[in-house]
Amino acid sequence: MADYHVFSSENLIDWQDHGIIISQQDVPWGNPEGYSMWAPDCVYKNGKYYFFFPNAPKNGHGFGIGVATASKPEGPFTCEAQPINGISGIDPCVLLDDDGSAYIYWGGMGIRGAKLKDNLLEVDGELQEVKFPDRKDENGNTIKMPAMKIAGKEMKGLPEGFKEGPFAFKHNGKYYLTFPWVRKENGTETLAYAMSDSPLGPWTFKGIIMAEHANGCWTNHHSIVNYKGQWYLFYHRNDYSPKFDKNRSVCIDKLSFNADGSIQEVKPTLRGVGISPATKPIQIDRYSSISGNVKTNYVMAFMPQMGWQVSLQKGASVKYTDVDFSGIKPIAVVRAQGNGTIAIKVNGKMITTMDVNAVRMSEEYTATSPITTRTNNIADIEVVCTSGEVDIDWIRFLGENEEMPKAPQLTDYFNKVTTSSATPDQDGFIRRWLLLEPISKKSMKEYSSNLNFTYKFMPQELNKEYYPGQFKKFPKDGQKVKIAASGQTLQWHALDSKRFNTKLFRFASGMKKQMYSVLFWATTIIDCEEEIKDVRLAAGSNGASMWWLNGENVLTLESDRRMVKDDGTSNRITLHKGRNILRVAVANGPGMSDMCARFIDEKGNPVTGYLIKTK
Repeated sequence: MADYHVFSSENLIDWQDHGIIISQQDVPWGNPEGYSMWAPDCVYKNGKYYFFFPNAPKNGHGFGIGVATASKPEGPFTCEAQPINGISGIDPCVLLDDDGSAYIYWGGMGIRGAKLKDNLLEVDGELQEVKFPDRKDENGNTIKMPAMKIAGKEMKGLPEGFKEGPFAFKHNGKYYLTFPWVRKENGTETLAYAMSDSPLGPWTFKGIIMAEHANGCWTNHHSIVNYKGQWYLFYHRNDYSPKFDKNRSVCIDKLSFNADGSIQEVKPTLRGVGISPATKPIQIDRYSSISGNVKTNYVMAFMPQMGWQVSLQKGASVKYTDVDFSGIKPIAVVRAQGNGTIAIKVNGKMITTMDVNAVRMSEEYTATSPITTRTNNIADIEVVCTSGEVDIDWIRFLGENEEMPKAPQLTDYFNKVTTSSATPDQDGFIRRWLLLEPISKKSMKEYSSNLNFTYKFMPQELNKEYYPGQFKKFPKDGQKVKIAASGQTLQWHALDSKRFNTKLFRFASGMKKQMYSVLFWATTIIDCEEEIKDVRLAAGSNGASMWWLNGENVLTLESDRRMVKDDGTSNRITLHKGRNILRVAVANGPGMSDMCARFIDEKGNPVTGYLIKTK
């Protein structure tokens, strides 16, 4: 990495990023372009916070271990001028013993440990000359390793196999040395541990804390912390970037000990730890337990960082524990999609049912019965699929001072056409359109992402005839057409947009129609008293679009794009005297689609000398 951040939390649910505390440019002895700041550690002693970190030196090879100090955990930190003498390696960890003694451990060519002086900046003891085994480079050539003066000693009693990232701590008079360990040939890292009666061993290997990640993430570095009487294992996975495990996401799970001091194996969960406020979205895809046919998948497969949803079939249920119901209204909000019904239970008691009937994720509200909680308003939530199949992103409850949001209405964005003609607005934008209810494309994988709408795809897809007379006859307000491909019967609506950008997404929701994975069609009449030459159509769309004037394709906007004024402009065109037909098709995958259009002159000024009609 190039730098380090500090995050803090009181409840292990909500985290604050305090920003960068050290970057590679801040280290006096380090390579400012080394990108070698790997796993660090921090301890508090002598009224100061000591931050230990590895870095590549600006002169020489290998790694040094630097120290930075601060009076507060979030800094500002000041780096020491030189790294700790006698330590060459990575992933430092410092253990403070009960008597105030400090011990440092590090990786690289084995795991080593040494006692530190009271200032935590120097090794306590003589350096010893150590000859490390020769190694091979990537071409198989032997590299002779020189003898080095190294602090401390190798930690004995650990298993064979690659090891790094040591983390040491003390519990009930026993010392624990934990470390990532590759136990299988061509395998990935586990978390393993050994125990001792002495801070520097000898160690007795005990086994595994956490097995290899099922998702194939190669590394798993960690730390173990006692917070408010509970032990926690911090570790990492690559869930948000499953195809690139150099990006890693932090996880936390509880850690427990057996009566003999051995560590119980931790099974990784997405639930993690902490008490979740009921007034914030509760990600039930990070469940505590499940029953029946339950699957977890990404909300958007092509954007894993958007997180997960849980899919439930009839009879399946998912439970999420430790939710704080303080200060709520008895109104549940569920973000879901599907075609089925769910029951919501709190502490095993059903409080409400809900119909889920949406093509894509939307938020639904339902009143609930009184909620009975355990001590301090803590309770468990369970969601049961009682019919059909549903996908659920999250569930929450309204806060006691929170008003129920009003669902957007069609009249918030459109007026029905009541006059024979309209004019462009003061900026030249066309606001009067005949809009066709959206054509469903939900069965086509090409409509799962706006990135699929390439210049090659668009003409093939949008030049198709979806209903008879599509390009030949001008429709009428209220006219219904049969879409052959989807089997839908859809209606045309003559509407005036209240905004310069026509909100197609809100048109669909206002008509209670499919909002995503759809194709929108719109058309209008440009009625000119005289011929207007050398104008350009200037348009924008959220989602890709094609624009036709008098049957000729004059503009195409491809790919995943935001709606921007004049995002694309046509070549010079002529608006004929009398009636001109402007048509547009907008292809929308997961986005909130809208569009805008106007005509501009040679200088980019809006053209306004015409009428707009829908019949």
